[in-house]
Amino acid sequence: MNNTEQNHYDENQIQVLEGLEAVRKRPGMYIGSTGPRGLHHLVYEIVDNSIDEALAGYCTDIEVDILPGDVICVRDNGRGIPVGLHPKMGIPAVTVVLTVLHAGGKFGGSGYKVSGGLHGVGSSAVNALSEWLEVEVRDGSHCHHQRFERGKVATDLKVTGECSDTGTTITFKPDAEIFETVEFDRNVLLLRLREQAFLNAGLRIVLRDTRCADGGEPFEADLCYEGGISSFVDYLHKKRGLEPLHPDIIHLTAQDGDSIAEVAMQYNDSYNELILSFANNINTVEGGTHEAGFKSGLTKVMNDFARRYNLLKENDKNLTGEDVREGLTAVISVKLTDAQFEGQTKAKLGNTAMRSMVDSLISDKLAQYFEENPAIARAILDKSLGAARAREAARKARELTRRKSALESASLPGKLADCSEKGTDRTEIYIVEGDSAGGSAKQGRDRRYQAILPLWGKMLNVEKVRADKVYGNDKLTPVITALGCGIGDEFDIEKLRYDKIVIMADADVDGSHIRTLLLTFFFRYMRPLIEQGHIYLAQPPLYKVARGKQIRYAYTDPELEVAVKALAPNGEKVDIQRYKGLGEMNPEQLWETTMDPDRRLMLKVNMEDAVSADEVFSVLMGDKVGPRREFIEQNAQYVVNLDI
Repeated sequence: MNNTEQNHYDENQIQVLEGLEAVRKRPGMYIGSTGPRGLHHLVYEIVDNSIDEALAGYCTDIEVDILPGDVICVRDNGRGIPVGLHPKMGIPAVTVVLTVLHAGGKFGGSGYKVSGGLHGVGSSAVNALSEWLEVEVRDGSHCHHQRFERGKVATDLKVTGECSDTGTTITFKPDAEIFETVEFDRNVLLLRLREQAFLNAGLRIVLRDTRCADGGEPFEADLCYEGGISSFVDYLHKKRGLEPLHPDIIHLTAQDGDSIAEVAMQYNDSYNELILSFANNINTVEGGTHEAGFKSGLTKVMNDFARRYNLLKENDKNLTGEDVREGLTAVISVKLTDAQFEGQTKAKLGNTAMRSMVDSLISDKLAQYFEENPAIARAILDKSLGAARAREAARKARELTRRKSALESASLPGKLADCSEKGTDRTEIYIVEGDSAGGSAKQGRDRRYQAILPLWGKMLNVEKVRADKVYGNDKLTPVITALGCGIGDEFDIEKLRYDKIVIMADADVDGSHIRTLLLTFFFRYMRPLIEQGHIYLAQPPLYKVARGKQIRYAYTDPELEVAVKALAPNGEKVDIQRYKGLGEMNPEQLWETTMDPDRRLMLKVNMEDAVSADEVFSVLMGDKVGPRREFIEQNAQYVVNLDI
């Protein structure tokens, strides 16, 4: 192509993607990704349509089957997608819904008052990204069937028999040409479907898995919770092994026209808060107006009661939002006709009226509940006052730390070997277990951009203490100081001194414990570091294999076998060294196996689901033995490289 042709830009260069071609061309725009998350999103889109029927009062049962070959079948007993001819398109309405973007019953018609649908691409996007999709509609007299292949009509809609019930069944097989994997994770689907069952009291959702891999038994979960979001709070506490501070779950509701707000809340014996908010059954992970209204109303009610009962004196400062939410588990669910979500991910609710509605709900009805249950109110306030005292102690500890740092010749920890570069775009800090390994790391590193901070001994389990204990801990203070971005409510990621924070511990049980303690600390007090991808786990080798001057490193037992065969294909003798710890490697070995960016292996710590992560930390690092034992028994099968 010559330059003239390259620079020529007119109407002929504008590509129009007909029908669902746009979805297949750019699937990430419609379902987020073509990885496992996007794959499972296909199921959510179809199930959400059935749940919208439940919200409208027409559906009581939803069945989701994972069939052999990773085929999904979703069946409901709603009204059934209309099968009559669409007045404008001239084809059956069900065909329009499954082949035309932004077509559905949620755009100003009278079909749905409340709906989670925002973009109108759900069913049609699933159709476009499936190898094949079949729909069956039962309209109370006849069964109608149609098949599609990669979004295109394969058979016309036809009547296949008579029936007396109503509902829709959609069966589809994800397209392996589109997705990185087409294997569904039953546990991922179960988590989402259980959440939806909690949010819609009395709705029955059944998940079945009949793939029966390796001769296993078929799986079935029957999910129906008459208690709704109160059952959700109870479930969250039991899963985390937390003891409720008061016996009853506080359940509050309000309605204004077509808008409904509902809150279930209960305090527990931990120091952490967990607030889950939903709008039209969509998990608003970034909060929004409903969550802001809940927080402001709760803080106001708690301070009013503390003043009224003289628990806060005239000169005392008010309780803060963090004080009154310590140990709180709450689920907020709102339903409204015109939900405004910020961003395509629907992560944050933007309706301003919902803030005042939820604020008023808490201000009025929680205050009334406290009046009628003074013992519960007093127990909750005592916990909040304890949190306030701990916050004040933490403030004094911070000030003491700052004063101490100012008096010292340098404010950075004495054991920190800092890097010479100051920019954070490529700098990294290794938090290393033990002085011995720290010494090797300091000698082996590239001092231009790699900093080393040795730690020694077991550090504090922050899951079991308040913030004031964290500031006074001699194992954690060096980490806080070195990173420079503060913790808790003072955290400021703009002050982070390094782009990568690498935890480098021995590949044994003690090293795993240290990694877990540090990850718990980062999750509870510096969570944005995980959310924004700054935390890494170094992967030191387990073995060194040598034959003469030839050397190979192996990170797993299977890699060891490969290395031995590569160096000694005919069974000659090789020297195998099993590294018991990082300190056994000299600086050169540590550099080339674990620290050299061109050769090292590192695991990036990410957080697909904050709620699941919260549960894991609560169970594994909390006080209760029973839930921890149950978790280990259920998940031991997934551990592939346990070193004892």
